[in-house]
Amino acid sequence: MPKQDALSWFEIPAADLRRATRFYEAVLGRSLKTETMGDRTLAVFPYHEPGVGGCVIAGNGHVPSPNGAVVYLDAAPKIDDALARVAAAGGRVVLDKTALPGDLGFFAHVIDSEGNRVGLHALG
Repeated sequence: MPKQDALSWFEIPAADLRRATRFYEAVLGRSLKTETMGDRTLAVFPYHEPGVGGCVIAGNGHVPSPNGAVVYLDAAPKIDDALARVAAAGGRVVLDKTALPGDLGFFAHVIDSEGNRVGLHALG
């Protein structure tokens, strides 16, 4: 059986896709690619294929919430740099940088510009 990852794709809901795209581009320091799929518009995070990808999405049935599943985004190279950009990008830190055991790095939780709880992770 081939190796499988626990995650294959994720979608972070947005009420205002432009605002949410600006938030994630500012915090992570990466550009997102805007695409349309049917009646939905999404901004795709950069990823390598094959690999785990995801997007910020606006459209029917996509409602932001701080109470749903938490997706962890790569905040490399340093989580401190990403956390320092959260407030200026329209979000807030709700769980400060926390060390993971061994050499697994650090994580934190933020509330994004849309009201979603999102995790950040980096080794440094």
